[in-house]
Amino acid sequence: MTDATQLAANWAVVRRRVDEACRAAGRDPSEVAILPVSKTFGPEAVRAAIALGLRRFGENKVQEIRDKAAALADEAIEWVVIGHLQTNKAKDVARLASEVQSLDRLELAEALDRRLQIEGRSLDVLVQVKTAQEETKSGLPADELPTFLTQLRDYPTLRVRGLMTLATLSEDPGEVRACFRQLRELQDRCTAEGHELPRLSMGMSSDFPLAIAEGATEVRVGTAIFGSRLKA
Repeated sequence: MTDATQLAANWAVVRRRVDEACRAAGRDPSEVAILPVSKTFGPEAVRAAIALGLRRFGENKVQEIRDKAAALADEAIEWVVIGHLQTNKAKDVARLASEVQSLDRLELAEALDRRLQIEGRSLDVLVQVKTAQEETKSGLPADELPTFLTQLRDYPTLRVRGLMTLATLSEDPGEVRACFRQLRELQDRCTAEGHELPRLSMGMSSDFPLAIAEGATEVRVGTAIFGSRLKA
């Protein structure tokens, strides 16, 4: 059962911490959005968050979006895919999602474009770039990004808005921050080559102040808002 009072308190703390991190970095807090990550939490938790004025939620699994969208059909919600996406999920994504932040290969772009054309829709996408060394981390190799961005111009249903990454899992802030810095430098380089990439989605509950210091325009926060997860 969701504790709505605790959720509201958590949200206020996260909003304050983001604002403080922005000011510490010499940035305007209005420049950084917070994407609440509701993965593994049920529809009642999402509904409690909606009561706080939140409408946009990140999910790792398409199945969870499908289940929650059905349970919350009376609400106007923007579902954002942030987890590794299989091509066989493109049909549901094209029908239900407002954005995909984990686009990392041409095969997936083709599958999404094909389904979006059938649905008569277009979709905002961020390209996920691998900046960490862990094999468990997904993402496009950094050196392939310029070519990939050029290839994506062939898919008009995909509106490329920016880049996303997952930092390395490390106790060393320097190593974590280096991942975020790499993404920002890639953004700068590709922008100079003519690609419009205004958004950087990077940073989570444990490391978002570092991401904000390196230029994040959006942080993905789950645990700090919804609490500890009981399942993966």
